[in-house]
Amino acid sequence: MKKVQQGFTLIELMIVVAIIGILAAVALPAYQDYNTRAQASEGLSLSSGLKVAVSEVYAEKGALTAIKSGSDGIPAANTVIGKYVTGVAVDAGVITATFDKTKNAKLDGNIVLTPVDKGGSILWTCTGSLNEKYLPAACRAVPAT
Repeated sequence: MKKVQQGFTLIELMIVVAIIGILAAVALPAYQDYNTRAQASEGLSLSSGLKVAVSEVYAEKGALTAIKSGSDGIPAANTVIGKYVTGVAVDAGVITATFDKTKNAKLDGNIVLTPVDKGGSILWTCTGSLNEKYLPAACRAVPAT
């Protein structure tokens, strides 16, 4: 009787390794971009925490220009920090989160929440100097609420 061959040939194994390599080459950059976007969302999260404080001071004083870090219950500049954010500051009601580019070189910039006076209420707009693809969805040319 003839013995039946079992297992994979070398060419079959080489094809499998090539396919895995191609998949990894596509998936790795996508994962890195996803990870950077998640890190950038920390800036928006920390900034959003100060929106309520700025709104309360605006309700009391009726003007945005006097609202700054270190006064009226708003934390001092750069005392609100995170793993990827070196500090959050408030000036004239504008909240700016600055990123630590030494943690991720792609996070070279900031996220800015700007209050717009709408006759007694505030509409927040979110912009930033980060690359557009790393900005949180709320900051991509859509007003933040």
